Amino acid sequence: MSENERLKLDRITHWDNVYKTKQTNEVSWFEAEPTTSLDLIESADPVGGRIIDVGGGASFLVDRLVAKDKWDVTVLDISSAAIEHARNRLGETGRRVKWICADIIETTELETYDVWHDRAVFHFLTSPQDRQVYINRLNESLTVGGHFIVATFAPNGPEKCSGLQVCRYDVRGLESLLGDRFTLWNNCEYSHVTPIGNTQQFTWAVFQKT
Repeated sequence: MSENERLKLDRITHWDNVYKTKQTNEVSWFEAEPTTSLDLIESADPVGGRIIDVGGGASFLVDRLVAKDKWDVTVLDISSAAIEHARNRLGETGRRVKWICADIIETTELETYDVWHDRAVFHFLTSPQDRQVYINRLNESLTVGGHFIVATFAPNGPEKCSGLQVCRYDVRGLESLLGDRFTLWNNCEYSHVTPIGNTQQFTWAVFQKT
């Protein structure tokens, strides 16, 4: 087994273990209502279109998007256990969603999207090479005029999540990584309260591809 294959397997095993050992409402990133995500999505593209939720896991965002009946929804997550949680919860409604169980760094299943939403996958990419692969995939898959909506830990946010090291960003840091094909469209700071009452500081940003 190559080093890349081992690292990929380690990532899958880690996230599957999280979702097999914890209930959906026990993970630190749980939100009963994904209000910030929905508000930013609606403000960026109120008409609807094709949207991918990268690292969607067992989030309730997919439920809310499908209920609006104007989005062609794709959910990607590295963990099959996370996707199973969401599919079981949605039942028959889940047939309206395209589910991709894959590592965003490895997948070849991406199509084209009007909105790319990522609540806290990007900050787990601590390798410059992985970040560049992610940005390349974003560039390839997001339509011109489409919006990239991303949340990462802020500079005063946690240094680790789920036992893994993360990178923390302010808006300028995200801008410098994305390059001149993306224009900052909106941003905000957000304090997320975890299920056990801890507060985590996030940077939210919306970029438009030009």
